[in-house]
Amino acid sequence: MPALPQKLPNTGTTIFTVMSALAAEHGAVNLGQGFPDFGADPGLLQAVTDAMAAGHNQYPPMTGVPALREAVAAKLNTLYGAAYDAGSDITITAGGTQGLITALHACVGAGDEVLIIEPAYDSYDPAIRLAGAVPVGVPMTADYRIDWAAVRAAVTPRTRALVINTPHNPSGRVATRADLQELERIAEAHDLFVISDEVYEHMVYDGAPHESVARHPALRERSFLVSSFGKTFHVTGWKVGFVAAPPALSAAFRRLHQYTVFTVHTPTQHALASYLADPAPWQGLSGFYQAKRDAFRAALAATPLKLLPCEGTYFQTVDYSAVSDLNELDFARWLTTEIGVAAIPLSVFYQQPQERRHVRFCFAKRDETLAEAVKRLAALA
Repeated sequence: MPALPQKLPNTGTTIFTVMSALAAEHGAVNLGQGFPDFGADPGLLQAVTDAMAAGHNQYPPMTGVPALREAVAAKLNTLYGAAYDAGSDITITAGGTQGLITALHACVGAGDEVLIIEPAYDSYDPAIRLAGAVPVGVPMTADYRIDWAAVRAAVTPRTRALVINTPHNPSGRVATRADLQELERIAEAHDLFVISDEVYEHMVYDGAPHESVARHPALRERSFLVSSFGKTFHVTGWKVGFVAAPPALSAAFRRLHQYTVFTVHTPTQHALASYLADPAPWQGLSGFYQAKRDAFRAALAATPLKLLPCEGTYFQTVDYSAVSDLNELDFARWLTTEIGVAAIPLSVFYQQPQERRHVRFCFAKRDETLAEAVKRLAALA
C-alpha cells in the first residue's frame, strides 16, 4: 500500500474522548465532556417528527432552509442591532466546529498566521494547520483575561486572522465591550479577519450582556460569527449550527461549504425554524444555567477546591493546588479513577502546556448528577 500522508502528525486523540472513556471504564461521574445529561424540550423533538411526517426529507437548499435562516437573522438583528440578510449572510452548518473550520479555510492559506487566545478550544489549532496556516498561541492573563498587549505583540506581516471565543471555553470568562473595541482596533490596523466562536452566546450570567462581534459594525464587516443550536437547545448530538458573515465573506464560505457537507439534516432545520418562533427557550437559558452554576459553586465551596470566576458557558474552573502537586493531566486521571469524578485539565488547551493546577468541570447536568459528583469530591477534604 502507498504511504499515508501525515496530516496533523503531532495530534492525538482529543482529551474529551480520552477522559470520557476513562470515566466510563471507572464508573466516574463525567463532568469532563461538555454535554447535558438531560433531555431537550419534548416540543422540539416532536417538531422533528412532524417535519419528517410532513415530507421534509430531501435535500434542502445548500445554504439552509430559508425559514431557519430568516429566524437566525431576525434573532441576531434584534439582539445585536445588526442587519444580517437571511439570503446572503446566514449559512446553516453541521455544527459550530464545521462552521469554524470552513471559515478558516475561506480566509487563510499556506504560510498565513492565525492568532488563537490560549487556553483555546482544542479544535482551533488543527483546523488552522489543515488550512495550511500557522496557529500562534497568545496566552491569557493569570486571571484569564485577554492580554491585548500580547495580542498586539504577536501580530506579524504574515498574520491573517484571529480566533476569539466568548463566552470562553474552558475558562468561563466573558469578553467585555472594551475587549471587543480593542479587537476592532487591532483587526482594522492590521486588516485581519475575525472568526468569532459564540456558541455559548446565551449563557452569560449576572445580568451582563453578550458582546457579540455583531454589535460592532466595523468588526461585523470582517467577521465570521459561529454559533450552535446544539449548545442552546441541549441537543449537542444534532450537530447543527450557523455562520453569519457579510456577503463577500459568506460567498467565500459557501464556495467551500457546498463541497464539504453541502447541506445539513433537513427535518431538524425545519424543526428549529418553527421552534425559534418562540424566543422563551433561549431567553431563559442564562437563568437556567446560572441557577445550576450557583448551586454547584455553593456545594464546591465545602471542598478544598478553589473556585475561579464563571461569567458564562456551563464550565466551572477550579484550582486544586490545596489538594495535590500532580500535573493537571495526571490529576484529572487520578480524580477520575480514585475519586470517581471526571474533569478536563486546562494544560491541554495550550500549544506549550502551562501547569497551573487548574481543571474544568461541566455543570450542564441534572441536579442529581451534580449532587453525586459533589458527594464524591467531598472526599478531597
